Amino acid sequence: MKRLKLGMVGGGQGAFIGAVHRIASRIDGRFDLVAGALSSDPARASASAAELGIKRTYDNYEAMAINEAARDDGIDAVAIVTPNHMHAAPAIAFLNANIHVICDKPLAATAEEATTIQAAFAESKARFFMTYNYTGYPLIRQAREMVACGDLGDIRIIQAEYAQDWLTGATDQSNKQADWRTDPARAGAGCIGDIGTHAFNLAAFVTNMVPCEISAELSSFVPGRKVDDNAFIRLRYRNGARGTIWSSQVAVGCENGLKLRIYGDKGGLEWEQENPNQITFARFGEPKQIITRGGAGLGKGAERWTRIPPGHPEGYLEGFANLYNDIADIISGTNDSELVPDLNAGLDGMWFISSCLASSEANGSWIDL
Repeated sequence: MKRLKLGMVGGGQGAFIGAVHRIASRIDGRFDLVAGALSSDPARASASAAELGIKRTYDNYEAMAINEAARDDGIDAVAIVTPNHMHAAPAIAFLNANIHVICDKPLAATAEEATTIQAAFAESKARFFMTYNYTGYPLIRQAREMVACGDLGDIRIIQAEYAQDWLTGATDQSNKQADWRTDPARAGAGCIGDIGTHAFNLAAFVTNMVPCEISAELSSFVPGRKVDDNAFIRLRYRNGARGTIWSSQVAVGCENGLKLRIYGDKGGLEWEQENPNQITFARFGEPKQIITRGGAGLGKGAERWTRIPPGHPEGYLEGFANLYNDIADIISGTNDSELVPDLNAGLDGMWFISSCLASSEANGSWIDL
């Protein structure tokens, strides 16, 4: 199996998500990281590349895109793992160079930036992928398959939540991750952009349904904070279904509480990220079932992406790795998977963020798609 050549923008010393992408890209041996512009600081970029054994290091993403596109052994794809405000410009540069783009969520910091990415994509020969990593979890793919097969019947209620507590108190510049995530100039939005988009995307991925209207109340509970740290959101769907999303980074005692509940007229299912290897499924009038990753009765949605026997937990890194595996298949032309979030998923996420902001500013008014 051919190993693809991967580049990276961002993810240098002190970064979190860049290391996650590097691990995930290596799990199945599909990518080799060969080039990078790992920091806007040339010295840090060089030092970071040296630590990682990356021989082709660049001071900036512009030079990287031009040079890699000109090389016979240039990169096949680039992973963009920068803060949100630095997604658009690198994405456009590599799209213009016809190099496939793997972008961490959300798509951009503003709707205007998202539009510029969309325009560049329309003129490019490259593919665009979003790493909403929870869509790579085997049982989330199982849930998607169950909904598509009609196991739940007509969907009536969709509830998603993502609760953390790590921003409960005031932060300072010594916490690099909190510093940029609470800066509207770099993050664009707060809690809804950082984790609310995950809950929104997960509900859409499993149900194949995007709401037509949103009503939101965003709050900033920490004094002086300039972005939201809690959100209550209501959703309306064209088929009459209703939904809610709760997103919070000030919920004390919650670590990474991403949860999804879906109910139709025939059945319902529940899934929690902190115990990702089980789904609770119930048919109306029958006892509840516990479906386990790697266990009996699974469809192809879970079996294909399960690496180890049941009872051995898989989760965050393996979910990312499943996306990288799918992306490698797509680039190689061996399987054009529909399971990888693409530019449309990124644009939906940006509509979600902008609609939440607009609704909250209008005292919770309903915003149309």
